[in-house]
Amino acid sequence: MTNSWLSTSGEDLSAGYARHMATLRGAVRHALVARALRTHLPAGSQQVLDVGGGDGHQAAQLARIGHQVTVLDPDPAMLAQARQRLKGEPGQVQQRVRLVQGSGHEAADLVGGGYDLVLCHGVLMYVETPEAFVADLVAAARPGGLVSLLTKNRDALAMRPGLEGRWADALQVMNAHAETGNLGVTSRAHTAADIDAMLAGAGASTTAWYGVRAFTDHLGDIPVGDDSDTLLDAEWEAGRHDPYRRIARLLHFIAQATPQDIP
Repeated sequence: MTNSWLSTSGEDLSAGYARHMATLRGAVRHALVARALRTHLPAGSQQVLDVGGGDGHQAAQLARIGHQVTVLDPDPAMLAQARQRLKGEPGQVQQRVRLVQGSGHEAADLVGGGYDLVLCHGVLMYVETPEAFVADLVAAARPGGLVSLLTKNRDALAMRPGLEGRWADALQVMNAHAETGNLGVTSRAHTAADIDAMLAGAGASTTAWYGVRAFTDHLGDIPVGDDSDTLLDAEWEAGRHDPYRRIARLLHFIAQATPQDIP
């Protein structure tokens, strides 16, 4: 697999991602995704695979509440950030997280399968063969396990430049399938129908899907404010309902790998 984001040096990518995570946009993304996961994850400790888990933010969150998490990421700089992050966690949290270098296409060979939950957040937009990649993700889940996908919404590409008053940019991406984002690399976008079809083709059925950042995507790299709880409630409600979720910057799908028939 060749990911276009790997053409950027690991140092630049990891630094840019760290800056993004300190902004309102980054905070909203992670808070809404975490809320959706809490909504759908069953009780008890789960075996989780985080493909493209980057700096370990999501993994640390899940490990704190008792889940066993394997982070699979091709970028050594991002994994170094994850190691640094985990050093600040209690020992029992550190022990619940395993870091492995490699791509999602290599999951079967590197980390095996049978996971209760497979995460892939912010990666699909950089993959040249998305259908095959989604099939690998679903194959890593146990029958009846969950798959969580977060990717860029093609139907909303023009929203950010339009709301920022960048009219020429809005026109340019109105019918586009890709763009250059904040990290300076080209990324592809998909519609909700695209994601649903890819999951179905891989043997998974959509349980629910959400829009992420319907109201805040155009606000730029501002810090988190004092009204963040109310803001997140508004974003959560918008992300659960049409028409708002359809113009959100990101799409978050929760799907279930097809359970095996019980004789």
